[in-house]
Amino acid sequence: MPKWPWIGTGRGAQEDTDSAGDGGSGHLNLARESLKELIDDPRLPAGIRESLAHDYGAVQAMLDKLQHGHLHLAVFGRVSTGKSSLLNALIGEERFSVSPLHGETKVSSMQPWNEVEAHGVLLIDTPGLDEAGGEAREEMAREVAHRSDLVIFVVDGDITDSELSALRLLLAQGRPIVVALNKSDLYTRDELDALLESVRKKTDGLVEPDDVLAVAAQPRPQEVITVDEAGDERPTLRARSPDVEKLRLRLWEIFETEGKTLAALNASLFAASLSDQVGRRILNARREIGDKLCRTYCVAKGVAVAFNPVPVADLLAAAFIDVGMVVHLSKVYDLPLSKNEAGRLVSVIAAEAAALTGTVWALHFVSTALKVGTAGLSTVVTAGAQGAIAYYSTYVVGQIAAEYLANGKSWGEGGPKSVVQEILDSLDRDTVLKQARKEIRARLGLA
Repeated sequence: MPKWPWIGTGRGAQEDTDSAGDGGSGHLNLARESLKELIDDPRLPAGIRESLAHDYGAVQAMLDKLQHGHLHLAVFGRVSTGKSSLLNALIGEERFSVSPLHGETKVSSMQPWNEVEAHGVLLIDTPGLDEAGGEAREEMAREVAHRSDLVIFVVDGDITDSELSALRLLLAQGRPIVVALNKSDLYTRDELDALLESVRKKTDGLVEPDDVLAVAAQPRPQEVITVDEAGDERPTLRARSPDVEKLRLRLWEIFETEGKTLAALNASLFAASLSDQVGRRILNARREIGDKLCRTYCVAKGVAVAFNPVPVADLLAAAFIDVGMVVHLSKVYDLPLSKNEAGRLVSVIAAEAAALTGTVWALHFVSTALKVGTAGLSTVVTAGAQGAIAYYSTYVVGQIAAEYLANGKSWGEGGPKSVVQEILDSLDRDTVLKQARKEIRARLGLA
């Protein structure tokens, strides 16, 4: 049974079980394949692919990471808790920038762990989570955590509410966490024991007690009194070595027993998250294209209806334009409908809309009747009004059809009435009618 509760559960659990005998390589290969398929998906529109250049670069980096068997270990914490110093202490060299200035780390950086047994482990430093005005830095830190396999959460005293919130945020992303209580040299033994007990109590249910460890990444020099030959006492300062051995051993225990599974799980989570992002961006792009298409049909219908003096022709034109619009929309959403299917969809929408807002469609037919029984100015007035209402009715049909298509040609649990009601409630009829008159006049050169 793996230590981390989310390993071996949910999607991919069977792969975890099947690959247990080979150190997780089976899961690793599955993750690599899923990421590669995401990059090569031919269904992505060219414009969307270009807009996702940064994301695809990240996918390629993840693929390279998997191919070379790398593990990413990131440090997180508030400003000046000693994150950079801790990484330097683990490496044994001054690789990461350390400064007495508040919030010295401005961007994330990465260095390889240079121990022989650390081949393939990369250490990642990040900006402080509470840096003033640093919302972009915090977002970057979350992004780094999302692509890390293991996180060291660094505190330098009793854990605060804001630190607990950040800890929960990281745990929600499915990353195992080891908490390092840094600057342990500042406390007496009793004080340190009390702090460890408090941190473990506050993180109970979030982090295992064995994964809350005290460290001293950059301990203060020790004052030593020496006595010279004359018997005079002289105070001197003696540098002390970092105390990170317990943390180092715990990290390697995790890497050796669960490293490949952590890397594979991270890749799978990353792929799933990115896939969701791609889906949302594609859907948003389709909604934008669909809305422009819908307005084009709205204007065409408004003009056609307003200047057609024959009521029956009005109705035929209205039906023809709405059906054509829905067929065109279905292609935008890559869920093509035949004209018959589109006609049935328009009929369902029109019936539900008429039941909910019959006055609009009633006015449409009254205006049609007036166009036969009047002439001259009356015809112009009623035709103009009917054109705006025809625009509105097609706009409603387009918005509802787009929602139906966006949901994979499904009305959902509430059925068509629920969807129609939701769309109608979201529209300001007066605003749409005003826009209709403006666009129709512009099309006729009367603006």
